[in-house]
Amino acid sequence: MLIVRSLLLAASLCADCFAVSLCSSLTLKNVRGRDIAGVALSFAVIQTALLALGWGFGYLFVGLLAGISKFIGAALLIYVAAGMLRDGISNRSESRDLNGLRNVVIGGLATSIDALAVGCSQSLSGAAFPQILPLLISVFAITLLSVVLGIRLGSRVGIRFGRPAVIAGGTVLLAIAAVILLQGLELL
Repeated sequence: MLIVRSLLLAASLCADCFAVSLCSSLTLKNVRGRDIAGVALSFAVIQTALLALGWGFGYLFVGLLAGISKFIGAALLIYVAAGMLRDGISNRSESRDLNGLRNVVIGGLATSIDALAVGCSQSLSGAAFPQILPLLISVFAITLLSVVLGIRLGSRVGIRFGRPAVIAGGTVLLAIAAVILLQGLELL
């Protein structure tokens, strides 16, 4: 169950990476394997690092917030999911220029803020490091694959899949938040 949950959570976190890489692939001047690998690796490292940083931050405060930690974690997930759903439903374009290291890092950070919140929510819901490790590995691998796939598909199928991917990611995050809330209510 932990691995399936980790994969689903990782896929939902990577939806915006996929959408941005899909939409932004048209801005890349050279779509060579080396360039794609560099963008994908940058996004994966940033996403995984912010997830771990969020977990560490939440872990510091878990003792102080033990009684309400599951609700705070669920609220953070709902916040992230709502933003993803708003962007997906309103068809707001997230196209970014991915030429140059500066633009890649900005794109990676912009799509990884949700990973920081999710990492925090994971630690607040009681996940210790051994429990978060499969999620970290999943996020790294799925981010890497989603960015490569997004860039490759972007020039072939256009922007039409970016929006559904963001909506699907937001929906999965809402489902996970609901599970966390239900677990929190059982403890009361």
